[in-house]
Amino acid sequence: MDEQIRNLAVYALPVLFAITMHNAAQAYAAKYFGDMTAFAAGRVTTNPMAHIDPFGTVILPALLYLTTGFAFGYAKPLPIDYGRLRKPKRDMAFVALAGTAANFGMALLWLLLAMFLEYFGVSEPFPNRVAQAGVITNLVLLAFNLLPIPPMDGGRVLFSLLPNKLAYKFARIEPYGFFILLGLMLLKLLPYWVLPVMAVAQILLRVIVYPLSAVLS
Repeated sequence: MDEQIRNLAVYALPVLFAITMHNAAQAYAAKYFGDMTAFAAGRVTTNPMAHIDPFGTVILPALLYLTTGFAFGYAKPLPIDYGRLRKPKRDMAFVALAGTAANFGMALLWLLLAMFLEYFGVSEPFPNRVAQAGVITNLVLLAFNLLPIPPMDGGRVLFSLLPNKLAYKFARIEPYGFFILLGLMLLKLLPYWVLPVMAVAQILLRVIVYPLSAVLS
């Protein structure tokens, strides 16, 4: 139990930032492409209180982790009216990918922090574990949200890329998206998508930080 509580403390800040920046980026992108709904709801902000759901973001994940070792949660739904975007079918992909870009950027910042902690010889385990958790959390969220199932971000991107006729047929499965996702979880199939996507993102991160890594080594 003590180890679980320590892990909660380590992951609390990275998870909070990951969710906040993901939602804020998508809200900003929606505003940029013509939909002011999220902006009017106060969601174009980096204030975590505007995005977290007290039960879904804090209480539920903590209880699940402490009792089962598995955490699952959700933030406040982001109010986006895709019909108000200037080019709805195209722009919804950019809105979805804004969240992905935010999580990739956050993973990069946490990785840089980890590199500088090592360079300056910070040996205290807590900040090092938080930095590592920041990288992992954002990569997991990035990969998870890119699942090509509506209403996940990956589903929005796939809808945008498909020809109109196929796209609107694909959109019909959205009401069943949660149940599909739940089935993938219960069948333990999610790692077959999440782990490869995370691996690709990690390679990109290493390529980006390689020059700095060479200087610091």
